[in-house]
Amino acid sequence: MCEKRRLILATHNEHKTQEIRDLIISEDLPYEVVSLHEIGDDLEIEETGETLMENSQLKAETCHRRHHIDCFADDTGLEVTSLGGRPGVYSARYAGPACRPADNIRKLLHELEGVEDRTAVFKTVITLILDDKVHTFEGQVRGAITEQPRGEDGFGYDPIFQPEGYDCTFAQMSEEEKNHISHRGRAVEALICFLRSLHG
Repeated sequence: MCEKRRLILATHNEHKTQEIRDLIISEDLPYEVVSLHEIGDDLEIEETGETLMENSQLKAETCHRRHHIDCFADDTGLEVTSLGGRPGVYSARYAGPACRPADNIRKLLHELEGVEDRTAVFKTVITLILDDKVHTFEGQVRGAITEQPRGEDGFGYDPIFQPEGYDCTFAQMSEEEKNHISHRGRAVEALICFLRSLHG
């Protein structure tokens, strides 16, 4: 068996790391995904970009500059139609810099009280730096914001996002089912297709 090539995922979010790692492993690709925390880098990367693409590239480039190793980063945003695309690039810190996911959910539901159009789209952009070359991949899924949180699994806005064609939220799905249809799952699938093409 060939030795696996290390890919740093520029995040300290272990849940996200495991989700992406599971997808890579399931494809039996010769890559090992490790988080910044796992390599002893606990410095935060400030997300100053104005778009998901800019933040994704910023995180990947910062990680590459620090460690001089192949890496990738993602940025994800929830865009709600009736809120003009908010929270968007500010999704992770919508209720403030030190907020918890529950705070973000509470704020979003408050802003949507009495609003009929609850349609939204979840988007993920991945930037991969491999052999000093930059590649980008995107994934998105349409759905709607529920009136109350439902489900115990997932993270972030999963308890209030119901994907199109389903009667349950992301937080009510198994990890496998969510990965199959989610925005991050689709972006990672595009990444996997690219990595697979390199190994014939």
